[in-house]
Amino acid sequence: MRYINKDFFQEITEAIKRNRSRSILTGFGVFWGIFMLLLLMGGGDGMKRAITSEIKDFATNSGIIAAGTTSKPYKGFESGRSWSLDLNDVERIKKSVPGVKVAAPMVSVMSNAVTFKEKKTSCNCHGCLPIYSKVLTPKIMYGRYINEQDIRQDRKVCVIGKKIYKELFEEGTDPCGEFICVDGVNYKVIGVDYSTSAISFDGKSEETVTIPITVAQKIYNRGNVVDMICITAREGVKIKDLLERVKTTVFRAHYIDPDDNQAFISVNMEMIFSIIDSLLKGVNFLIWIIGLGTIFAAAIGVSNIMMVAVKERTTEIGIRRAIGATPNMITFQVIMESILLTIISGLIGIVTSVGILALIDMANPDDSFQVSFGSAMIVLCILLTLGVLAGLAPARRAMEIKPVDAMRED
Repeated sequence: MRYINKDFFQEITEAIKRNRSRSILTGFGVFWGIFMLLLLMGGGDGMKRAITSEIKDFATNSGIIAAGTTSKPYKGFESGRSWSLDLNDVERIKKSVPGVKVAAPMVSVMSNAVTFKEKKTSCNCHGCLPIYSKVLTPKIMYGRYINEQDIRQDRKVCVIGKKIYKELFEEGTDPCGEFICVDGVNYKVIGVDYSTSAISFDGKSEETVTIPITVAQKIYNRGNVVDMICITAREGVKIKDLLERVKTTVFRAHYIDPDDNQAFISVNMEMIFSIIDSLLKGVNFLIWIIGLGTIFAAAIGVSNIMMVAVKERTTEIGIRRAIGATPNMITFQVIMESILLTIISGLIGIVTSVGILALIDMANPDDSFQVSFGSAMIVLCILLTLGVLAGLAPARRAMEIKPVDAMRED
């Protein structure tokens, strides 16, 4: 480090000033590369967090089944027959398919209106068992979720979604104990669910009124029928294999051809989550490729500018060599000049991108688009490395300059 002193940095600063226009142009290239990389990283991370927050409450090892219409005749029954799942199917699945961890039936009633005093809003209503919370985890802000006592006693109680709560009640007040009216039936509010999962089967969770499934079956005259059954798999069991075994079990009870795929509607949530995860990884990889490509292009520009600067300073370098400067001193100065130019431009790019991402955060308080400190440090290390690499070729060119040749060229 004997080459570094006050005069050394002064020489580098003066060299950059002498090539001000080229330095600004080259610095802008580095700035733009860092700016775009961090902006893309912040946007990508924000998108990832937004998507993750929308699906985090839903069980990833899950699937949904529903009844369709038969397309094949079977055991005296004609094709085109409609059939329905029922609560007995839930018990069959639990007993006959050992890989099932949770089997949660649901009765769905669409296009309802909910009122509280003089206030009114639209909603979706569904009936379910307490075990459904193992499939889609509720975020209870007030009160509680439906429990076994509500099911056994057929209590007319409900859990309301976030949007319904905000439209019917003053925010900050506890609505538990109040009565709301859905389709002419009064329900006592026992909880408020603040989950905002993007995955739903009968409307958004924030617009849903959840009631005990036994109450829904009686009020809407559904008998023992359910609209769908949500299942989760035990550890080590694939949902794809589980759905096939569930299909066989249910078809056997309802006299449906085992090969009639049209009669069985199923959704493999495990596969959907896998696709989303792969998509996010692909977006992240693409962001790094684009950002690093831009930075590398800027580094090549720095190297080219430094080569031109070395050529223009041939005489100066020759004189310094003649009065005692060693090749290592010349090399070190050129590399440090390259690093300084790269680092300064890069730091401006980092500060600018972080500032813009902070403004985006302020405009979107529910999402975070900031880059992590670790990511910023990685980018800074890349900058330092590129600064060194960009200065190697010009430094070698400067080291090869001989004092006699420099004087002759002048």
